[in-house]
Amino acid sequence: MLQSIFKKKCLPIFIMAISVTQASAQQDTLLSLNDVIVLGNQNYHLLRARTFDAIAAEKHVDVVKYSRLPTLDASYQAGISTANNLIGVFNPNGILPISGPTSTENKFEPGTGSAAGILLNWQAVTFGERDARINTAVAEATVQKSLLQKEQFQHAINIISSYLDILLANANLHIHQQNIKRVEANLKQSRVLTSSGIKAGVDTELFQSELSKAKVEYINSHKQLEILQWNLARLIVIENLPVPRDSAFLSTLPSSRILTDSNLDLHPIIKYSQSQFELSQSKEQQIKKSYLPKINVWGAGFARGSGFLADGSLHAWEGLNLTRYNYSVGLQLTFPIMKYGEAKRLLAHQSSLSKGAEELLQNERSQLFSQQQIANTTLDHSLQVVSETKEQLRSAQAAFQAMQIRYNTGLVNFSDLIQAQYTLLKSELDVKQAYWDTWKAQLLEAAVKGDVNIFLNEMK
Repeated sequence: MLQSIFKKKCLPIFIMAISVTQASAQQDTLLSLNDVIVLGNQNYHLLRARTFDAIAAEKHVDVVKYSRLPTLDASYQAGISTANNLIGVFNPNGILPISGPTSTENKFEPGTGSAAGILLNWQAVTFGERDARINTAVAEATVQKSLLQKEQFQHAINIISSYLDILLANANLHIHQQNIKRVEANLKQSRVLTSSGIKAGVDTELFQSELSKAKVEYINSHKQLEILQWNLARLIVIENLPVPRDSAFLSTLPSSRILTDSNLDLHPIIKYSQSQFELSQSKEQQIKKSYLPKINVWGAGFARGSGFLADGSLHAWEGLNLTRYNYSVGLQLTFPIMKYGEAKRLLAHQSSLSKGAEELLQNERSQLFSQQQIANTTLDHSLQVVSETKEQLRSAQAAFQAMQIRYNTGLVNFSDLIQAQYTLLKSELDVKQAYWDTWKAQLLEAAVKGDVNIFLNEMK
């Protein structure tokens, strides 16, 4: 009965999974750990976006520095208008100003007029305000560069972690495949023992059920493996399933056993937080300089033309020719008297932001210090677990072999053999898990010390 149910339901699912595996295998891409790190750094869209942000921030520094140069504006205008005017002061807001003496009456015959000029304006002395703006732009560029380095580092850590996850999932898949072979061998043997009368026929059905369970576990393991592969494919931006080439991680241990604390100031996360704090301080300095006086140097050359002559006669089209030329130079001192109140309030606001940035920096330091201690403890205990799981596996293998012989001779029942088989399966999985835990601890060590080479150097 159980055999019939398996053939109708479980077997088609298993065959389908194997077919999918074979089809996808043709699209798999074999990659080393260094390969995936390089691909991730080159292709990951978030990193590319951060790169362009950093480039833009550097270009903005050039823009701000360019403001040190004077401005030079040239203009020319021509028009047709009347020349009626009155003496008196008015505010030409929204009204075109009219120059010239008072007219005796309103005349509506238009004449031409023209004007041209060139104006140089240079903010020669800013008492440090311009340098403060440049320093702020430089600090913003440093923040973007530090953010890029932090993202690159964290992405490399995520890629390595995903790579290790795939290795473990692949090893588990192989272990479940071997377990299927063991169950199939026991099923075959149970049929022989049943036909000879040594074992009851129910053992065959029980082994058949165990075979279905083993195949379901294999299918689930394969699903988990493919999910992890697609996750790594997303991190390195490829369309095919990545297959790890460096498989020695689950059979070897890191050589570094003595762990020391590192300089946290070199950690990408600390450098990014430090750059944010320094940017906030630069903004404070810029606000302090914003209400200081400024000295402008200006110079101008200009000319006018008019179709209205001094005697009141009109020569309509002669106004297009420039007939009067002038020049002027001078200094201008400006002091934003009412700017102080605004700057004072802005400075109080920015000062609070600076204090907050400093506290965030100290928080990052505290977290990394604690994580360093956790990494040390985790790696030390993971190495101890590997030793114990290897001994556990050796004992489980010996126990299973002995139990299999005793079952074949009729000395133990089905439950005893299956229990030994479960113990062996768990021991095989535990060994791979222990090696994986050790390398994960080594990766954590690299992550909290801010140097991915701490992990990569262990591959040599």
